[in-house]
Amino acid sequence: MASIQTVLRNKPNARLLYPIAIRITKDRKTSYIFTGQYIDKMQWNQQKGLVRKSHPDATSINQLILSKLSEANKRLLKAESEKEYQSVSAIKTNIVKKDRFDFFSAVKIQLRRLEERGQFHQRDVVKSRMDKFKAFAKSDKLHFNEITVDLLKRFEAYLKNEIGLAHRTTINYMIAIRTIYNIAIGEKWAERNHYPFGRGGYTIKFLESDKIGLNVEEVKLLENAQGLTPSQQHALNIWLISFYFAGIRVGDVLQLKWSDFIDNRLRYRMGKNQKLVSLKIPEKAKPILEYYKSLAEDNFVFQELRFVDPKDAKILRTRIKTVTRTCNRHLKKIAEHLGISKSLSMHIARHSFGNISGSKIPIQMLQKLYRHSSVTTTIMYQSNFMQDDVDDALDNVVNF
Repeated sequence: MASIQTVLRNKPNARLLYPIAIRITKDRKTSYIFTGQYIDKMQWNQQKGLVRKSHPDATSINQLILSKLSEANKRLLKAESEKEYQSVSAIKTNIVKKDRFDFFSAVKIQLRRLEERGQFHQRDVVKSRMDKFKAFAKSDKLHFNEITVDLLKRFEAYLKNEIGLAHRTTINYMIAIRTIYNIAIGEKWAERNHYPFGRGGYTIKFLESDKIGLNVEEVKLLENAQGLTPSQQHALNIWLISFYFAGIRVGDVLQLKWSDFIDNRLRYRMGKNQKLVSLKIPEKAKPILEYYKSLAEDNFVFQELRFVDPKDAKILRTRIKTVTRTCNRHLKKIAEHLGISKSLSMHIARHSFGNISGSKIPIQMLQKLYRHSSVTTTIMYQSNFMQDDVDDALDNVVNF
């Protein structure tokens, strides 16, 4: 059985004041939890384990000591009730970890984990969002029980009204906070009884997304575009390859290699979820691929990543973002040149495929083309573009 008591440690600080600590003893081994308070040795009552009344702040310090001692005893009893043997250092960890791992400490750990996994883009996104939350909270340390429904609602209002973020972007911030909190509960850094999200607490509400893709006529305008600069035509070729292969993501398009094309099929592994993809090469894609094959200097179909080390995830991600921005600028000019009023970007290739497929392809087949893990995801995504039934129902009512 472990014992616990308050003591005055023997090593003074630069001002010759001694630290007050909570001592844990088990199996003749000791460990200390420091309270952050320092006093003169003459002002310590060793028998009572408290500050003498002669100290000007005796009442406040003693209340702090008793509070910490009570909390430590509660956590000690909980730690000792575990079936497995725990050393004195393990018991100390159980006692102090909820104080040590505040919310922003958990954020630091998650950022490090993302970096270790090579998810540099995700790390940067999370860091940016949590920096704004920290600035709003006006504190470098925020205990989990301080993240209340009221705080979350005020932060949401701050993002929308003062920063001017859109609803969906605001929701992404709240999801990031919830994710960190869930990780902390899983790691036993936070207790579930303080959890502010979900039923009866703060609810994250999603608005229906507005995904707009090009129609057949607009894609034909792109296919037959004339008078483009070489850079604009190159950006358009990348867009068309993405569209022809069921809207594969720009990061995957830029990383395509000639060795990925075997027996008239494209075989590659998706960067987002590492799933294997195998697609027939559409006839419309062949002239574009033949053109780049005639220019090929290495295994890359497109040369933007030619000198990038594929093992350096951070540099690779940065380069892909830079190329995507450049392509999007060219695509915007192409849309203006062709009189296309819709926003044209690399990601719109995926929406355009969804828009044109509409209700023409069975949902299970679309799931395979999109490589969604669940058909529910495909249904939700495709619902943005499947409008024929709704239009027919409207006509049946009003056309009398």
